Amino acid sequence: MKTPFFYDITLRDGNQSLKKPWQLNEKQFIFEKLHDLNIQAVEVGFPASSHMDFEACRTLADMAWDNLVVSALARTVKSDIDAVINSIGHAKNPRVHTFLTLSPFHMKYVLNKEPDYCAQKAIEAVEYAYEKIRQVNKNAQVQFSVEHFGDCAENIDFVIDTLKKIVSAGASIINLPNTVERTRPATFINLIERVKNALGDDVIISLHNHNDLGMATATTVEGYFAGAVQLECCINGLGERAGNTDFAQVAVALHNNGVKVPVNLEKIYETSMIISQMARVKIYEKAPLIGPEALAHRSGIHQDGAIKTKDMDFGAYRPIKPTLIGRDDDEKIGFTSQSGKTAVFEIINNAGYPITIEEAVRLTPIVKEISEQKGELGTDEILSVYRKEILDVKGAFEFISFKLVAGNKFKLCFKFKGELKEVEGSGNGPLDACLDALKNAGFPRKLSFYKQYALDEDKMGSGASAMSVIHLVGKDMEEIIGRAIDQNTARANVKAIFNALNQVYK
Repeated sequence: MKTPFFYDITLRDGNQSLKKPWQLNEKQFIFEKLHDLNIQAVEVGFPASSHMDFEACRTLADMAWDNLVVSALARTVKSDIDAVINSIGHAKNPRVHTFLTLSPFHMKYVLNKEPDYCAQKAIEAVEYAYEKIRQVNKNAQVQFSVEHFGDCAENIDFVIDTLKKIVSAGASIINLPNTVERTRPATFINLIERVKNALGDDVIISLHNHNDLGMATATTVEGYFAGAVQLECCINGLGERAGNTDFAQVAVALHNNGVKVPVNLEKIYETSMIISQMARVKIYEKAPLIGPEALAHRSGIHQDGAIKTKDMDFGAYRPIKPTLIGRDDDEKIGFTSQSGKTAVFEIINNAGYPITIEEAVRLTPIVKEISEQKGELGTDEILSVYRKEILDVKGAFEFISFKLVAGNKFKLCFKFKGELKEVEGSGNGPLDACLDALKNAGFPRKLSFYKQYALDEDKMGSGASAMSVIHLVGKDMEEIIGRAIDQNTARANVKAIFNALNQVYK
Protein backbone atom coordinates (compact mmCIF):
# COMPACT_ATOMS: atom_id res chain seq x y z
CA MET A 1 0.00 0.00 0.00
CA LYS A 2 1.15 3.53 -0.77
CA THR A 3 1.57 5.99 2.09
CA PRO A 4 -1.68 7.93 2.60
CA PHE A 5 -1.55 11.57 1.51
CA PHE A 6 -3.60 13.85 3.76
CA TYR A 7 -5.21 16.78 1.98
CA ASP A 8 -6.71 19.17 4.52
CA ILE A 9 -9.89 21.08 3.66
CA THR A 10 -10.46 22.85 6.99
CA LEU A 11 -9.66 26.30 5.56
CA ARG A 12 -11.96 25.86 2.56
CA ASP A 13 -14.83 23.40 3.14
CA GLY A 14 -14.66 23.80 6.89
CA ASN A 15 -14.49 27.59 6.78
CA GLN A 16 -17.30 28.05 4.26
CA SER A 17 -19.71 26.17 6.51
CA LEU A 18 -19.15 28.36 9.59
CA LYS A 19 -21.69 30.86 10.84
CA LYS A 20 -18.80 33.30 11.18
CA PRO A 21 -16.04 32.45 8.67
CA TRP A 22 -12.46 33.09 9.76
CA GLN A 23 -10.56 36.31 9.22
CA LEU A 24 -7.08 36.30 7.69
CA ASN A 25 -5.21 36.31 11.02
CA GLU A 26 -7.27 33.32 12.16
CA LYS A 27 -6.54 31.44 8.93
CA GLN A 28 -2.82 32.13 9.37
CA PHE A 29 -2.93 30.72 12.90
CA ILE A 30 -4.77 27.58 11.75
CA PHE A 31 -2.36 27.17 8.83
CA GLU A 32 0.51 27.04 11.33
CA LYS A 33 -1.34 24.37 13.32
CA LEU A 34 -1.70 22.29 10.15
CA HIS A 35 2.06 22.58 9.77
CA ASP A 36 2.47 21.19 13.29
CA LEU A 37 0.28 18.24 12.26
CA ASN A 38 2.58 17.63 9.26
CA ILE A 39 -0.31 17.78 6.77
CA GLN A 40 0.86 17.09 3.19
CA ALA A 41 -1.57 19.34 1.31
CA VAL A 42 -3.86 22.23 2.24
CA GLU A 43 -6.72 23.63 0.22
CA VAL A 44 -6.40 27.26 1.27
CA GLY A 45 -9.62 28.62 -0.22
CA PHE A 46 -11.73 29.64 -3.21
CA PRO A 47 -9.91 32.78 -4.44
CA ALA A 48 -12.53 33.76 -7.05
CA SER A 49 -15.25 33.96 -4.39
CA SER A 50 -14.12 37.30 -2.94
CA HIS A 51 -11.21 39.72 -2.71
CA MET A 52 -10.76 38.71 0.94
CA ASP A 53 -10.47 35.02 0.04
CA PHE A 54 -8.06 35.83 -2.79
CA GLU A 55 -5.78 37.74 -0.41
CA ALA A 56 -6.00 34.95 2.17
CA CYS A 57 -4.97 32.36 -0.42
CA ARG A 58 -2.02 34.48 -1.53
CA THR A 59 -0.89 35.11 2.06
CA LEU A 60 -1.07 31.45 3.01
CA ALA A 61 0.83 30.48 -0.13
CA ASP A 62 3.58 32.86 1.04
CA MET A 63 3.67 31.01 4.38
CA ALA A 64 3.80 27.49 2.90
CA TRP A 65 6.58 25.19 4.01
CA ASP A 66 8.78 23.59 1.35
CA ASN A 67 7.15 20.19 0.94
CA LEU A 68 3.53 21.37 1.23
CA VAL A 69 1.13 21.19 -1.69
CA VAL A 70 -0.91 24.41 -1.71
CA SER A 71 -4.23 24.01 -3.47
CA ALA A 72 -7.12 26.36 -4.23
CA LEU A 73 -10.53 25.75 -5.74
CA ALA A 74 -11.86 26.91 -9.10
CA ARG A 75 -14.96 26.23 -11.09
CA THR A 76 -14.44 25.18 -14.71
CA VAL A 77 -14.32 28.86 -15.59
CA LYS A 78 -11.21 30.58 -16.92
CA SER A 79 -11.49 33.55 -14.55
CA ASP A 80 -11.69 31.19 -11.55
CA ILE A 81 -8.63 29.30 -12.76
CA ASP A 82 -6.76 32.56 -13.31
CA ALA A 83 -7.62 33.62 -9.74
CA VAL A 84 -6.10 30.40 -8.40
CA ILE A 85 -2.92 30.82 -10.44
CA ASN A 86 -2.55 34.49 -9.47
CA SER A 87 -3.08 33.78 -5.78
CA ILE A 88 -1.06 30.60 -5.16
CA GLY A 89 0.99 30.04 -8.33
CA HIS A 90 4.12 31.37 -6.63
CA ALA A 91 4.05 28.63 -3.96
CA LYS A 92 6.70 25.93 -4.30
CA ASN A 93 4.08 23.22 -5.00
CA PRO A 94 0.85 24.85 -6.23
CA ARG A 95 -2.21 22.97 -7.38
CA VAL A 96 -5.26 24.10 -9.32
CA HIS A 97 -8.33 22.21 -8.13
CA THR A 98 -11.22 22.47 -10.54
CA PHE A 99 -14.51 20.60 -10.52
CA LEU A 100 -17.71 19.86 -12.39
CA THR A 101 -20.50 17.37 -11.95
CA LEU A 102 -20.89 14.34 -14.19
CA SER A 103 -23.84 13.02 -12.20
CA PRO A 104 -26.97 12.41 -14.33
CA PHE A 105 -29.20 13.90 -11.63
CA HIS A 106 -27.10 17.03 -11.14
CA MET A 107 -26.44 17.64 -14.83
CA LYS A 108 -30.17 17.43 -15.59
CA TYR A 109 -31.83 19.14 -12.63
CA VAL A 110 -29.19 21.60 -11.40
CA LEU A 111 -27.05 22.55 -14.41
CA ASN A 112 -29.68 21.79 -17.03
CA LYS A 113 -26.88 20.68 -19.38
CA GLU A 114 -26.27 17.66 -21.56
CA PRO A 115 -23.58 15.15 -20.51
CA ASP A 116 -21.40 15.78 -23.57
CA TYR A 117 -21.40 19.52 -22.83
CA CYS A 118 -20.28 18.93 -19.23
CA ALA A 119 -17.59 16.48 -20.31
CA GLN A 120 -16.19 18.88 -22.89
CA LYS A 121 -16.26 21.82 -20.47
CA ALA A 122 -14.34 19.79 -17.86
CA ILE A 123 -11.71 18.68 -20.35
CA GLU A 124 -11.19 22.21 -21.68
CA ALA A 125 -10.92 23.66 -18.15
CA VAL A 126 -8.27 21.15 -17.14
CA GLU A 127 -6.35 21.73 -20.35
CA TYR A 128 -6.44 25.50 -19.77
CA ALA A 129 -5.44 25.16 -16.11
CA TYR A 130 -2.54 22.84 -16.89
CA GLU A 131 -1.11 25.05 -19.63
CA LYS A 132 -1.43 28.27 -17.60
CA ILE A 133 -0.12 27.00 -14.25
CA ARG A 134 2.80 25.14 -15.82
CA GLN A 135 3.92 28.38 -17.48
CA VAL A 136 4.12 29.90 -14.01
CA ASN A 137 5.47 26.94 -12.04
CA LYS A 138 6.89 23.66 -13.34
CA ASN A 139 6.07 21.94 -10.03
CA ALA A 140 2.38 22.73 -10.39
CA GLN A 141 -0.38 20.11 -10.61
CA VAL A 142 -4.00 20.04 -11.67
CA GLN A 143 -6.69 18.18 -9.72
CA PHE A 144 -10.14 17.49 -11.09
CA SER A 145 -13.16 16.59 -8.98
CA VAL A 146 -16.25 14.79 -10.24
CA GLU A 147 -18.81 16.57 -8.10
CA HIS A 148 -21.51 14.13 -6.94
CA PHE A 149 -19.47 11.14 -8.04
CA GLY A 150 -21.47 9.03 -5.58
CA ASP A 151 -24.50 9.52 -7.88
CA CYS A 152 -22.69 8.24 -10.97
CA ALA A 153 -23.41 4.51 -10.75
CA GLU A 154 -25.82 4.54 -13.71
CA ASN A 155 -23.39 6.33 -16.06
CA ILE A 156 -20.05 5.14 -14.70
CA ASP A 157 -18.77 4.11 -18.15
CA PHE A 158 -19.36 7.65 -19.41
CA VAL A 159 -17.61 9.07 -16.35
CA ILE A 160 -14.58 6.81 -16.79
CA ASP A 161 -14.30 7.68 -20.48
CA THR A 162 -14.44 11.39 -19.62
CA LEU A 163 -11.86 11.04 -16.86
CA LYS A 164 -9.42 9.37 -19.23
CA LYS A 165 -9.64 12.46 -21.45
CA ILE A 166 -9.30 14.75 -18.42
CA VAL A 167 -6.11 12.95 -17.40
CA SER A 168 -4.79 13.31 -20.96
CA ALA A 169 -5.58 17.03 -20.71
CA GLY A 170 -3.26 17.39 -17.70
CA ALA A 171 -4.98 16.30 -14.49
CA SER A 172 -2.75 14.02 -12.42
CA ILE A 173 -5.12 13.82 -9.43
CA ILE A 174 -8.73 12.67 -9.83
CA ASN A 175 -10.91 13.40 -6.83
CA LEU A 176 -14.05 11.29 -6.41
CA PRO A 177 -16.33 12.99 -3.88
CA ASN A 178 -19.29 11.51 -2.10
CA THR A 179 -20.74 15.02 -2.26
CA VAL A 180 -23.94 13.83 -0.59
CA GLU A 181 -23.75 10.50 1.20
CA ARG A 182 -26.75 8.41 0.12
CA THR A 183 -25.67 4.76 0.10
CA ARG A 184 -23.56 2.30 2.07
CA PRO A 185 -19.76 2.52 1.81
CA ALA A 186 -19.40 -0.69 -0.21
CA THR A 187 -21.50 0.70 -3.05
CA PHE A 188 -19.34 3.80 -3.26
CA ILE A 189 -16.10 1.80 -2.97
CA ASN A 190 -17.14 -0.35 -5.94
CA LEU A 191 -17.27 2.81 -8.07
CA ILE A 192 -13.86 3.91 -6.75
CA GLU A 193 -12.33 0.57 -7.72
CA ARG A 194 -13.74 0.76 -11.23
CA VAL A 195 -12.20 4.19 -11.79
CA LYS A 196 -8.91 3.17 -10.21
CA ASN A 197 -8.61 0.08 -12.41
CA ALA A 198 -9.51 2.04 -15.52
CA LEU A 199 -7.07 4.94 -14.97
CA GLY A 200 -4.09 2.90 -13.74
CA ASP A 201 -1.41 3.52 -11.16
CA ASP A 202 -0.02 6.73 -12.66
CA VAL A 203 -3.11 8.69 -11.63
CA ILE A 204 -3.64 9.61 -7.99
CA ILE A 205 -7.15 8.82 -6.81
CA SER A 206 -8.51 11.12 -4.13
CA LEU A 207 -11.56 10.87 -1.87
CA HIS A 208 -13.70 13.68 -0.50
CA ASN A 209 -16.58 12.27 1.51
CA HIS A 210 -19.40 14.03 3.27
CA ASN A 211 -21.00 12.61 6.38
CA ASP A 212 -24.73 12.86 5.70
CA LEU A 213 -25.38 9.28 6.86
CA GLY A 214 -22.52 9.22 9.37
CA MET A 215 -20.27 6.89 7.36
CA ALA A 216 -17.68 9.27 5.87
CA THR A 217 -14.84 7.87 7.96
CA ALA A 218 -15.68 4.27 7.06
CA THR A 219 -15.93 5.14 3.37
CA THR A 220 -12.63 7.02 3.39
CA VAL A 221 -10.72 4.32 5.26
CA GLU A 222 -12.06 1.56 3.02
CA GLY A 223 -11.44 3.78 -0.01
CA TYR A 224 -7.75 3.97 0.92
CA PHE A 225 -7.53 0.18 0.99
CA ALA A 226 -9.26 0.17 -2.41
CA GLY A 227 -6.45 2.28 -3.86
CA ALA A 228 -7.32 5.91 -3.14
CA VAL A 229 -4.11 7.49 -1.85
CA GLN A 230 -5.19 11.10 -1.29
CA LEU A 231 -7.65 11.52 1.59
CA GLU A 232 -9.44 14.84 1.86
CA CYS A 233 -10.30 15.42 5.50
CA CYS A 234 -11.34 18.24 7.78
CA ILE A 235 -10.34 18.91 11.40
CA ASN A 236 -13.27 17.94 13.66
CA GLY A 237 -15.27 16.93 10.58
CA LEU A 238 -16.32 20.52 9.87
CA GLY A 239 -18.17 21.13 6.62
CA GLU A 240 -21.54 21.69 4.99
CA ARG A 241 -24.58 19.96 6.56
CA ALA A 242 -23.30 17.02 8.63
CA GLY A 243 -19.72 17.85 7.73
CA ASN A 244 -16.79 16.25 5.93
CA THR A 245 -14.64 13.27 6.79
CA ASP A 246 -13.03 13.75 10.19
CA PHE A 247 -9.23 13.88 10.00
CA ALA A 248 -8.54 12.38 13.44
CA GLN A 249 -10.80 9.39 12.91
CA VAL A 250 -9.24 8.52 9.56
CA ALA A 251 -5.65 8.97 10.73
CA VAL A 252 -6.12 6.85 13.86
CA ALA A 253 -8.17 4.18 12.06
CA LEU A 254 -5.39 3.73 9.52
CA HIS A 255 -2.77 3.69 12.28
CA ASN A 256 -4.70 1.00 14.12
CA ASN A 257 -4.77 -1.07 10.94
CA GLY A 258 -1.01 -1.09 10.55
CA VAL A 259 -0.70 1.78 8.08
CA LYS A 260 2.22 4.17 8.57
CA VAL A 261 0.47 7.51 8.85
CA PRO A 262 2.76 10.45 7.95
CA VAL A 263 1.19 12.97 10.36
CA ASN A 264 1.98 14.00 13.91
CA LEU A 265 -0.70 12.03 15.72
CA GLU A 266 0.25 13.47 19.09
CA LYS A 267 -0.89 16.93 17.89
CA ILE A 268 -4.43 15.79 17.05
CA TYR A 269 -6.14 16.51 20.36
CA GLU A 270 -4.58 19.94 20.86
CA THR A 271 -5.45 20.98 17.30
CA SER A 272 -9.02 19.72 17.63
CA MET A 273 -9.57 21.76 20.78
CA ILE A 274 -8.18 24.89 19.12
CA ILE A 275 -10.27 24.48 15.97
CA SER A 276 -13.42 23.85 18.02
CA GLN A 277 -12.89 27.09 19.91
CA MET A 278 -12.05 29.13 16.81
CA ALA A 279 -14.95 27.70 14.79
CA ARG A 280 -17.36 28.18 17.70
CA VAL A 281 -18.51 24.61 17.09
CA LYS A 282 -18.53 22.49 20.22
CA ILE A 283 -17.20 18.96 20.17
CA TYR A 284 -20.10 16.79 21.20
CA GLU A 285 -19.70 14.67 24.30
CA LYS A 286 -19.53 11.31 22.56
CA ALA A 287 -17.31 12.40 19.65
CA PRO A 288 -14.88 9.56 18.83
CA LEU A 289 -11.35 10.03 20.18
CA ILE A 290 -11.64 13.71 21.13
CA GLY A 291 -15.02 13.99 22.88
CA PRO A 292 -15.16 14.68 26.65
CA GLU A 293 -16.96 11.36 27.09
CA ALA A 294 -14.77 9.36 24.69
CA LEU A 295 -12.84 7.95 27.66
CA ALA A 296 -15.75 7.64 30.10
CA HIS A 297 -16.94 4.34 31.59
CA ARG A 298 -20.03 3.93 33.77
CA SER A 299 -20.96 0.28 33.37
CA GLY A 300 -19.48 -1.88 36.11
CA ILE A 301 -18.27 -4.49 33.60
CA HIS A 302 -16.61 -1.84 31.44
CA GLN A 303 -15.04 -0.15 34.46
CA ASP A 304 -13.54 -3.41 35.65
CA GLY A 305 -11.98 -4.12 32.25
CA ALA A 306 -10.82 -0.54 31.80
CA ILE A 307 -9.01 -0.45 35.12
CA LYS A 308 -7.36 -3.82 34.58
CA THR A 309 -5.94 -2.67 31.23
CA LYS A 310 -5.40 1.04 31.92
CA ASP A 311 -1.64 0.91 31.35
CA MET A 312 -1.82 -0.99 28.05
CA ASP A 313 -1.75 0.54 24.56
CA PHE A 314 -5.09 -1.05 23.73
CA GLY A 315 -7.55 -1.06 26.61
CA ALA A 316 -10.38 -3.48 27.19
CA TYR A 317 -12.82 -0.73 26.23
CA ARG A 318 -10.80 1.87 24.30
CA PRO A 319 -9.20 1.73 20.83
CA ILE A 320 -5.94 3.58 21.61
CA LYS A 321 -3.82 4.88 24.45
CA PRO A 322 -5.01 8.51 24.88
CA THR A 323 -1.45 9.84 24.71
CA LEU A 324 -1.25 8.66 21.07
CA ILE A 325 -3.27 11.73 20.04
CA GLY A 326 -1.90 14.00 22.74
CA ARG A 327 -4.63 13.62 25.36
CA ASP A 328 -3.20 14.06 28.84
CA ASP A 329 -6.37 12.94 30.58
CA ASP A 330 -7.07 9.30 31.29
CA GLU A 331 -10.09 7.04 31.26
CA LYS A 332 -12.88 8.51 33.35
CA ILE A 333 -14.63 6.32 35.87
CA GLY A 334 -18.05 7.75 36.74
CA PHE A 335 -20.43 6.24 39.26
CA THR A 336 -24.10 5.62 38.44
CA SER A 337 -26.57 2.93 39.41
CA GLN A 338 -24.98 0.85 36.62
CA SER A 339 -21.53 0.93 38.22
CA GLY A 340 -19.95 -1.47 40.70
CA LYS A 341 -17.31 -2.00 43.36
CA THR A 342 -14.45 -1.35 40.97
CA ALA A 343 -15.67 2.21 40.38
CA VAL A 344 -16.05 2.83 44.11
CA PHE A 345 -12.56 1.52 44.77
CA GLU A 346 -10.97 3.48 41.92
CA ILE A 347 -12.71 6.80 42.63
CA ILE A 348 -11.84 6.79 46.34
CA ASN A 349 -8.32 5.53 45.72
CA ASN A 350 -7.69 8.16 43.02
CA ALA A 351 -8.88 10.85 45.42
CA GLY A 352 -6.00 9.89 47.68
CA TYR A 353 -7.83 7.85 50.31
CA PRO A 354 -6.98 4.22 51.09
CA ILE A 355 -9.67 1.62 50.68
CA THR A 356 -9.75 -2.14 50.31
CA ILE A 357 -11.79 -3.97 47.71
CA GLU A 358 -13.79 -5.54 50.56
CA GLU A 359 -14.72 -2.08 51.82
CA ALA A 360 -15.64 -1.04 48.28
CA VAL A 361 -17.98 -4.03 48.12
CA ARG A 362 -19.61 -2.86 51.36
CA LEU A 363 -20.02 0.73 50.15
CA THR A 364 -21.33 -0.12 46.68
CA PRO A 365 -24.99 -0.82 47.61
CA ILE A 366 -25.11 2.42 49.58
CA VAL A 367 -23.82 4.64 46.79
CA LYS A 368 -25.93 2.74 44.25
CA GLU A 369 -29.06 3.61 46.20
CA ILE A 370 -28.11 7.28 46.28
CA SER A 371 -27.27 7.23 42.57
CA GLU A 372 -30.63 5.72 41.67
CA GLN A 373 -32.21 8.93 42.93
CA LYS A 374 -29.61 11.49 41.87
CA GLY A 375 -27.89 10.06 38.78
CA GLU A 376 -24.14 10.20 38.41
CA LEU A 377 -22.34 10.94 41.68
CA GLY A 378 -19.34 13.21 41.97
CA THR A 379 -16.18 12.31 43.87
CA ASP A 380 -17.18 14.47 46.83
CA GLU A 381 -20.50 12.64 47.18
CA ILE A 382 -18.78 9.25 47.19
CA LEU A 383 -16.19 10.49 49.68
CA SER A 384 -19.02 11.63 51.90
CA VAL A 385 -20.30 8.03 52.03
CA TYR A 386 -16.73 6.84 52.64
CA ARG A 387 -16.46 9.16 55.63
CA LYS A 388 -19.76 8.13 57.11
CA GLU A 389 -19.32 4.40 56.63
CA ILE A 390 -15.55 3.99 56.99
CA LEU A 391 -14.24 6.89 59.08
CA ASP A 392 -17.18 7.85 61.30
CA VAL A 393 -18.11 4.35 62.44
CA LYS A 394 -20.47 4.47 65.42
CA GLY A 395 -19.95 1.84 68.12
CA ALA A 396 -19.44 1.25 71.81
CA PHE A 397 -16.32 3.44 72.05
CA GLU A 398 -16.16 7.21 72.22
CA PHE A 399 -12.68 8.73 72.19
CA ILE A 400 -12.28 11.81 74.39
CA SER A 401 -8.61 12.66 74.88
CA PHE A 402 -5.05 11.35 74.86
CA LYS A 403 -2.37 13.35 76.65
CA LEU A 404 1.29 13.01 77.55
CA VAL A 405 1.78 12.65 81.30
CA ALA A 406 5.55 12.36 81.55
CA GLY A 407 8.38 10.68 79.64
CA ASN A 408 6.80 7.85 77.63
CA LYS A 409 3.62 7.72 79.74
CA PHE A 410 0.26 8.86 78.34
CA LYS A 411 -3.24 9.19 79.78
CA LEU A 412 -6.14 7.92 77.65
CA CYS A 413 -9.69 9.06 78.30
CA PHE A 414 -12.64 7.38 76.53
CA LYS A 415 -16.14 6.05 77.07
CA PHE A 416 -17.20 2.46 76.57
CA LYS A 417 -20.98 2.00 76.30
CA GLY A 418 -21.38 5.36 78.01
CA GLU A 419 -19.07 4.56 80.94
CA LEU A 420 -16.10 6.91 81.35
CA LYS A 421 -12.69 5.27 81.53
CA GLU A 422 -9.35 6.91 82.28
CA VAL A 423 -6.25 4.74 81.97
CA GLU A 424 -2.53 5.22 81.56
CA GLY A 425 -0.18 3.45 79.22
CA SER A 426 3.42 3.68 78.16
CA GLY A 427 5.39 2.60 75.16
CA ASN A 428 7.71 3.50 72.33
CA GLY A 429 5.68 6.44 71.05
CA PRO A 430 2.03 7.54 71.33
CA LEU A 431 0.62 4.70 69.21
CA ASP A 432 2.30 2.02 71.33
CA ALA A 433 1.29 3.81 74.55
CA CYS A 434 -2.37 3.98 73.46
CA LEU A 435 -2.47 0.23 72.80
CA ASP A 436 -0.88 -0.35 76.20
CA ALA A 437 -3.53 1.80 77.86
CA LEU A 438 -6.31 -0.13 76.11
CA LYS A 439 -4.79 -3.41 77.26
CA ASN A 440 -4.78 -2.06 80.82
CA ALA A 441 -8.47 -1.22 80.35
CA GLY A 442 -9.24 -4.77 79.24
CA PHE A 443 -9.18 -4.37 75.45
CA PRO A 444 -5.91 -5.94 74.28
CA ARG A 445 -5.01 -5.57 70.59
CA LYS A 446 -1.76 -5.92 68.66
CA LEU A 447 -0.62 -3.65 65.85
CA SER A 448 0.11 -5.52 62.60
CA PHE A 449 0.28 -2.62 60.13
CA TYR A 450 0.60 1.14 60.28
CA LYS A 451 0.81 3.81 57.60
CA GLN A 452 0.21 7.53 57.52
CA TYR A 453 -0.87 9.56 54.50
CA ALA A 454 -0.35 13.28 54.07
CA LEU A 455 -3.45 14.94 52.61
CA ASP A 456 -2.88 17.89 50.31
CA GLU A 457 -6.31 19.33 50.83
CA ASP A 458 -9.36 18.76 52.93
CA LYS A 459 -11.85 16.76 50.87
CA MET A 460 -13.64 15.67 54.01
CA GLY A 461 -14.51 19.10 55.31
CA SER A 462 -12.55 18.67 58.53
CA GLY A 463 -9.38 20.63 57.95
CA ALA A 464 -7.48 17.32 58.07
CA SER A 465 -3.89 17.17 56.96
CA ALA A 466 -3.08 13.54 57.81
CA MET A 467 -4.72 10.15 57.62
CA SER A 468 -3.65 7.18 59.72
CA VAL A 469 -4.31 3.60 58.70
CA ILE A 470 -3.76 0.83 61.24
CA HIS A 471 -4.44 -2.91 61.29
CA LEU A 472 -5.22 -4.43 64.68
CA VAL A 473 -5.10 -8.14 65.51
CA GLY A 474 -7.24 -9.64 68.32
CA LYS A 475 -6.80 -12.76 70.40
CA ASP A 476 -8.51 -14.91 67.75
CA MET A 477 -6.14 -13.44 65.13
CA GLU A 478 -8.92 -11.53 63.40
CA GLU A 479 -7.67 -8.37 61.74
CA ILE A 480 -9.51 -5.05 61.66
CA ILE A 481 -8.58 -1.99 59.62
CA GLY A 482 -8.96 1.36 61.36
CA ARG A 483 -8.69 4.78 59.75
CA ALA A 484 -8.90 8.37 60.91
CA ILE A 485 -7.96 11.86 59.79
CA ASP A 486 -6.85 14.77 61.91
CA GLN A 487 -4.61 17.80 61.75
CA ASN A 488 -2.54 16.29 64.56
CA THR A 489 -0.61 13.15 63.60
CA ALA A 490 -0.65 11.51 67.05
CA ARG A 491 -4.35 12.21 67.45
CA ALA A 492 -5.04 10.70 64.01
CA ASN A 493 -3.27 7.52 65.11
CA VAL A 494 -5.36 7.18 68.28
CA LYS A 495 -8.60 7.94 66.47
CA ALA A 496 -7.75 5.22 63.93
CA ILE A 497 -7.46 2.70 66.77
CA PHE A 498 -10.90 3.62 68.08
CA ASN A 499 -12.28 3.49 64.55
CA ALA A 500 -11.12 -0.13 64.35
CA LEU A 501 -12.51 -1.01 67.78
CA ASN A 502 -15.93 0.39 66.95
CA GLN A 503 -16.16 -2.06 64.07
CA VAL A 504 -15.91 -4.90 66.60
CA TYR A 505 -17.84 -3.45 69.51
CA LYS A 506 -21.19 -2.18 68.25
